[in-house]
Amino acid sequence: MPRRHMHMTGAEGAALRAALRALRTKLDVPEEFPAEVLAEAERAAREPRLPDTDATDLPLFTVDPPASRDLDQAMHLARRPAGGFRVHYAIADVAAFVTPGGALDTEAHRRVTTLYFPDGKVPLHPAVLSEDAASLLPDRTRPALLWRLDLDAEGRVETTDVRRALVRSRAKLDYDGVQKAIDTGTAEEPVALLQDIGRLREALEVERGGISLNVPEQEVVAHDGSYSLAYRAPLPADGWNAQISLMTGIAAADLMLAAGTGILRTLPQAPDGAVGRLRRAAKALRIDWPHHVPYAELVRSLDPHRPAHAAFLQECTALLRGAGYTVFTGGETPDPAIHAAVAAPYAHCTAPLRRLADRYAGELCLAAVAGAEPPRWAVAALDALPKEMADGARLANGAERECVDLVEAALLKDRVGETFEATVIEVKDREPLEGTVHLEDPAVVGRVVSTALELPLGERIRVRLAEADPGTAKVLFAPA
Repeated sequence: MPRRHMHMTGAEGAALRAALRALRTKLDVPEEFPAEVLAEAERAAREPRLPDTDATDLPLFTVDPPASRDLDQAMHLARRPAGGFRVHYAIADVAAFVTPGGALDTEAHRRVTTLYFPDGKVPLHPAVLSEDAASLLPDRTRPALLWRLDLDAEGRVETTDVRRALVRSRAKLDYDGVQKAIDTGTAEEPVALLQDIGRLREALEVERGGISLNVPEQEVVAHDGSYSLAYRAPLPADGWNAQISLMTGIAAADLMLAAGTGILRTLPQAPDGAVGRLRRAAKALRIDWPHHVPYAELVRSLDPHRPAHAAFLQECTALLRGAGYTVFTGGETPDPAIHAAVAAPYAHCTAPLRRLADRYAGELCLAAVAGAEPPRWAVAALDALPKEMADGARLANGAERECVDLVEAALLKDRVGETFEATVIEVKDREPLEGTVHLEDPAVVGRVVSTALELPLGERIRVRLAEADPGTAKVLFAPA
């Protein structure tokens, strides 16, 4: 998923859209699906491999942005008669449509992940599957991996089950609507319980030492031939919904570890240098961060509705850049095994329409619960998956960085020569005249080059905008 979630509105963003099209060409983004892939997708959409178990009586619902059609997850939440909760979580069964070694499978391994741009997305699977036949759209019967997690009164998972089943979502809800219904007390219990379970899981996350970043969505608004940036701060409902997915990912990791074969999503502890850079960013944004306050505690105290806090949360995602995948087979002990931000073993398994590795994790979890050997095709692909996913993430991150550069250049293109208040948050070790500054307003991070004096790391300075070219995605500052 992208570090900065961006989308673009406004009818006058033609220049930026043209630059984004050029960027996709430069990055060799595989936008069009080959004819044989589309043909196989059409056949699979008509004739999926359907499970015997029918769970269509379960009144599932989805929570997604209003315009989304690639719906990976649907849920049903209930109280257990003896206390605690039961969570049913249906995940789109992509393996019901994709034949191992076929054209669809080969293309998915080439693409690895859905790519997001401000003006649209480049999907992992053809739309006939990802936005129709395999998507958990309302009032459509779909094959799914149906998880059942029983929780105690504190939200801890007591038992886990997952099996293939036919499901049928009853409602497509969005975050704003869910939040409003819960706040006004009009939500029916399966929806209202999202708050209860979400808060319990958030408390357990704090207890584990984990951290979730409420990163705002960055909106690129075009108007009068210029552009501006705005943030959509996530709602509490966003976080509660994410906790259901995180809980399932932790349960999946536990299943695979117990079975001895799996693929984990892992993240090492952040190096001191990365935290030091965040401290300088906090100073630039005038966020008080006493030295005795841990990073996780600070993040939980931030309000994503405040522009300075929103910008800082964007910078915090830099600590997630060391994430990768760890494969293990034959009962070996995986190393590493922990995701530092989750503070537990964790697996990607809830977004198979948009991320390749999730399809494999789901198959391994099904086998673990059944006490069976995992499918040979799934095990055979494991060794190559970490590199494939890393290559896909590199492309996604590169596209995202260049998109941000393009947007910031477009935002500043008419302000060349102006001066801004900024703080130096990075200085190159071997080039003390070059570094990075964080502007106070607008919240832009850009390259700065001095011609004489060394840049004062961590100090506030005035900078002059020397260059802002949306055509080359370059923003360059110089000390004023």
